[in-house]
Amino acid sequence: MTRNRLATGFLTGLAMLASTAPSWAIDVLTGTLKSIADKGSVTLGYRESSLPFSFKDAAGQPVGYALDLCLEIVDDIGKELGRSDLKVRYEPVTSETRIEAVTTGRIDLECGSTTANAERRKRVAFSPVTYFSATKLLVKRGAPVGSYRDLAGRTVAVTAGTTNEGVLRALFARLDIPATIATGHDHAESFAMVRDGRADALGLDDVLLYGLIAAAGSEGGAYTVLPDKLSFEPYGLMFRKDDAQFAGLVTGTFQRLAETRELRWIYERWFLKRLSNGVRLNVPMSDELHTNFQVIGLQD
Repeated sequence: MTRNRLATGFLTGLAMLASTAPSWAIDVLTGTLKSIADKGSVTLGYRESSLPFSFKDAAGQPVGYALDLCLEIVDDIGKELGRSDLKVRYEPVTSETRIEAVTTGRIDLECGSTTANAERRKRVAFSPVTYFSATKLLVKRGAPVGSYRDLAGRTVAVTAGTTNEGVLRALFARLDIPATIATGHDHAESFAMVRDGRADALGLDDVLLYGLIAAAGSEGGAYTVLPDKLSFEPYGLMFRKDDAQFAGLVTGTFQRLAETRELRWIYERWFLKRLSNGVRLNVPMSDELHTNFQVIGLQD
């Protein structure tokens, strides 16, 4: 099946979900909503270096595209519970700890750059898609690496717990490329391996690579992202599975944001406009993401 047909089928499924999603009138609270009502707070999991989805700004505060979407959900939780005093707590997570943080109840929503795939859906649930990405490779300009096929005998950095690690290990095994995989604790550490010469390339979702380059400031010009797309990565906000009340509220928030066009404005704030650190990513909304947002109510 081609990537376009795969994406079309995925979006058709989303259309069916949106058309059948009920409008929740909650009489008895259960699951995540009950937990939030009982403790009087919502705990958001965030990433420290997943610009522009979830990262710390110059003041050390968690910010980003995914966090803005999560905060919209928090607003709707407050309205559903009839409370204006809900506290928002922030809990840092990594690629390795994020799923367990959700399943154990340490966080209520994971607001980062997490791929919503079938394997993960066995353990957690996801919001409607927030972004479509692809695994690519970052290298230093002038390096003798123009493709993944040039990595034989070289070292590739990945972040532990990401889908990119599995993609690259499978690719190297299938093509019998004798490359070494080195894992970093987070994206910043993985990027540092290339910067310091400990790795020849970094395998990560393309938009996160662009974010790392932008965050590097004047040093960012020393790096380039290779064109090969090695995987298809649909992102979503993550929360506990088998929780119909909470899933309905999350879907309702996305429908509200789409119908009011706020979904587009939030996207443009983080991907097209200048960020607080002075950088501008200039990543227009892809056709796939635009279609996805249209499915849940976005009008041009």
